[in-house]
Amino acid sequence: MIIYGARPSPYVRKVLVIAAEKGIEHEMRPGGFGMGGEEFAEASPFARIPALRDGDFLLSDSSAIATYFEAIRPDPQLIPDDPKAKAKTVWFDEFSDTILIGTFVKMFFHRVVGKALGRPVDEAIAAQAEADELPQVLGYLEKMVTDSGFLIGDRLTLADISVVSPFANLAHCCTSDWPVQFPGLKAYVDGIMARPSFAAILAAEEPAMKHLLAA
Repeated sequence: MIIYGARPSPYVRKVLVIAAEKGIEHEMRPGGFGMGGEEFAEASPFARIPALRDGDFLLSDSSAIATYFEAIRPDPQLIPDDPKAKAKTVWFDEFSDTILIGTFVKMFFHRVVGKALGRPVDEAIAAQAEADELPQVLGYLEKMVTDSGFLIGDRLTLADISVVSPFANLAHCCTSDWPVQFPGLKAYVDGIMARPSFAAILAAEEPAMKHLLAA
């Protein structure tokens, strides 16, 4: 099984954490941002990362891959069976993929990725996202964190992995002291990132992240 992508991507990170939690063996290969060549293009015709190759089965999009992993390796279960818990898990996955990352990417691209790729950047876009959008999305999550340390019930689900993954990017592009403003959320994020799956993947991506930040 091959996973294509760039490690600093929160979407790629999400899939790698799921694979680690489920013990799914895989090989990581470059994909996206001009990397991967025809092999990656075959797996991801629209250049979305991550992409997956499992024998002759090809798939792209992190949520689709997460669903596939849940089906082929049900244990540990990351998408609950209970209708309400399942629906909320899907919601948090969608919230992260669109609203949360939609805010974070305005900061991460214009302060980190755009500079590294030599593309036009606009600090005003990053600053506006941090001032106007960031407090709203973080305030929402602060209210959603439960005493269990998870978003859904009392165990790790796809919701936690999806929501926490982009916070590794926020750490490198945010100028505000959000952990002081949202201490409950900060404790939650730290707790999920301390899991062996997350910790190992964050360590593995550190060289790539340092390269981006040094550009």
